[in-house]
Amino acid sequence: MSVNTSDFSVKKTDTKSVIRSFYELMKPRVMSLVIFTALVGLIISPDKIDIFRSLISLFFVALGAGAAGALNMWYEAEIDKVMSRTCLRPLPLGKITSLSALWFGIILSIVSVVGLYVVSNLLSAVVLALTILFYYFVYTVWLKRKTTQNIVIGGAAGAFPPIIGWTIAMNNISIEPIVLFLIIFFWTPSHFWALSLYKNDDYKKANIPMLSVIAGEEYTKKNIFIYSIILFPISLIPFYLGFASYINLITVIFFGSSYIYLSYKLLREEDKNKSNFIANKVFIFSIFYLFFIFSTILLDNYFLIS
Repeated sequence: MSVNTSDFSVKKTDTKSVIRSFYELMKPRVMSLVIFTALVGLIISPDKIDIFRSLISLFFVALGAGAAGALNMWYEAEIDKVMSRTCLRPLPLGKITSLSALWFGIILSIVSVVGLYVVSNLLSAVVLALTILFYYFVYTVWLKRKTTQNIVIGGAAGAFPPIIGWTIAMNNISIEPIVLFLIIFFWTPSHFWALSLYKNDDYKKANIPMLSVIAGEEYTKKNIFIYSIILFPISLIPFYLGFASYINLITVIFFGSSYIYLSYKLLREEDKNKSNFIANKVFIFSIFYLFFIFSTILLDNYFLIS
């Protein structure tokens, strides 16, 4: 008697596809940024905890970020369908049912918060819970479809991870994680407004009131430039407070001044195609800017200062 193995291979492939879809639902790129910035908050804390507790705590922080991403995708499934940037996500493609995505987000939220409380402390669990709730209710449900300041106020959700990392070790909140919070908070608007400039048609189709859609391209460029200037001195604070070295200072000066120059170049450009090209460069460069700010702080505290 022969066995048709093709049925088993199909089931195996389907299982892999479903797992991958749920993983994509967690916004892995955003999740990796959350883990990284939370790690920096953890590393700069004066009190050090053992590696096992650190890894488990960061795992639950990652789950919390994934939960927020899943709830965001569940709520915005209809919007994601009409945007070229998001139309290939699991829900628009029908890889996962809406109800499955909702329950996945809810269960992950509970597991992440309870898990962090068990392995760490109440404060870190509370801050993680507030981050999830803020990202979903304040940004996704309330602000995103109602105001041009959606990414300014809502960006606070993405700035909480360094505070969570710090509270895991310290069980308190101090000036150091607040500074890291401010760096991400003031970095976020110019980063996403640059994206909105060359994806403006997407946001128009989805009826999302991004600054570029409501106030226009020129006003958005001015705000990108203003925020690039504001971000520069804030990025210098870790050095002057003593939890970053000259390596960080040199990095911030180079990337900060380059970012201001790129933003100014974008502001001055009048040609639409060239403007979109520069906006894309600003968007990509901003990622490297934030990464190297936090990387040098991480290296300073792990190898040099400590």
